[in-house]
Amino acid sequence: MEVQVQESLGRWNGLGSRDAISRSIAMENIRQDVMRKVEAIGPRPSSPPASGSPPNSDLNDILAHLLMLSKRCPFDDVKDRCIRLLRGVQDLGVRIPRPLGNGPSRFIPEKEILQVSKVDARTQSIFEDAFAALGRLDNISLVMGFHPQYLGSFLRTQHYLLQMDGPLSLHYRHYIGIMAAARHQCSYLVNLHVNDFLQVGGDPKWLNGLDGAPQKLQQLGELNKILAHRPWLLTKEHIERLLKAEEHSWSLAELIHAVVLLTHYHSLASFTFGCGITPEIQCDGGHTFRPPSVSQYCVCDIANGNGHANHHDDLLGKEEMCGEVEVLMERMKQLQECRDEEEEASQEEMATRFEREKTESMLVVTAEDEECVPSRDISRHFEDPSYGYKDFSRRGEHVPTFRVQDYSWEDHGFSLVNRLYPDVGQMLDEKFQMAYNLTYNTMATHKDVDTSMLRRAIWNYIHCMFGIRYDDYDYGEINQLLDRSFKIYIKTMVCSPEKTTKRMYESFWRQFQHSEKVHVNLLLMEARMQAELLYALRAITRYMT
Repeated sequence: MEVQVQESLGRWNGLGSRDAISRSIAMENIRQDVMRKVEAIGPRPSSPPASGSPPNSDLNDILAHLLMLSKRCPFDDVKDRCIRLLRGVQDLGVRIPRPLGNGPSRFIPEKEILQVSKVDARTQSIFEDAFAALGRLDNISLVMGFHPQYLGSFLRTQHYLLQMDGPLSLHYRHYIGIMAAARHQCSYLVNLHVNDFLQVGGDPKWLNGLDGAPQKLQQLGELNKILAHRPWLLTKEHIERLLKAEEHSWSLAELIHAVVLLTHYHSLASFTFGCGITPEIQCDGGHTFRPPSVSQYCVCDIANGNGHANHHDDLLGKEEMCGEVEVLMERMKQLQECRDEEEEASQEEMATRFEREKTESMLVVTAEDEECVPSRDISRHFEDPSYGYKDFSRRGEHVPTFRVQDYSWEDHGFSLVNRLYPDVGQMLDEKFQMAYNLTYNTMATHKDVDTSMLRRAIWNYIHCMFGIRYDDYDYGEINQLLDRSFKIYIKTMVCSPEKTTKRMYESFWRQFQHSEKVHVNLLLMEARMQAELLYALRAITRYMT
């Protein structure tokens, strides 16, 4: 198994080179390899097998990978050679795969996503770097490509967490990514990291379920569960159990690395569902060997909601949409005027407004659907599937407010991470700042707009849902700026992302560009990650003092 994986890796390595000659040599080796495998199959039967797939599974995997490269490789020479090779194979009577669905996202038209790198040289350069490092350009990166500044920071951080020197071994890192993504039933991220786990030499037996993994990783299950769904319940006792588990104990540095990975993948699962990210072309669910139906559409495409009725700006609700942006801008202007004219509210009044907003956030229903039951494929990677997000005061539970003035990322968390896992605190800080401060000074078609008030309201609302309070913020502003449909979307994406639907994505900010909605999702992802990190790092600090 391991030799096969290494062979597979070596096959594609040269395609990420910046040197066109190296890419050409690598492509020629792949072409010869494919042709040998096609010849080995022998004469093709006049009718294809019932399954519609080539009988040779290794060839099947290579053809799926070539299809991905023909659509996603940032180097045009590789794209063109892959298209020609696939056609050549087809001419020899071998059925080739075709992509399922309509691009990297179920919510955003493919043309709009792929256009970004064509008009922005910086995005193209980042895509080339990502492809060189990973041998793929994944759908998350393509969608984040709307915001190249942020994407560069995100990819640097993720690359460091997964591939550079650090306390944890490479296969542990990918396994923790699987555990974290599985908590939210995010099969997209689970499948990506199952492949990466095997490529770095991970034991396939661990993938049979968490109980097949080492005891040390099993013990991380409780921390994974609490951080993903109810981080306010985390205590120094949870940390102590991990650090004092005799032969299965974690070091502080390893634990910090694990915590950063868990929070990274919990929040990335939110982004994945919030943007409707589809399976990678080369992965299960991303391609098929079945021929298209007469209408050039496969029945399974339609069943998966990938039909042509995929217009973001349909006619329904057009009247309601009119003026949405102007109303929001007017509210921002009025709030700014009030800030300038009125005396600042007392600390007591500010605290009351926070508690009121926190209580109201509990009444926001995440989604109409019943509970999502995870498939066995996903749930085997974690324990206690019934454990999910619960609001603070359900069943009389009371959680004290977490005051940022007492423990903040800037003054406490940042230095703790940097001390135990050098450079990562700096990278995370840059990524948080990038998401929080990112602006093009536009709102839909309006230019020269200061959006800082709106960005702060979104960030602070998410932290408020987690019980985190900023003493200097007036939480009365949130209700002025975030309407109910937007709050439902935020809460679902942050707390129960697996329940996010296309309708929810389309129902908020209907006059805004897709790139602006992706920007919102970046804010939600980073605010959620920071909230989880604050609870985890505070518990670690309390253990240490």
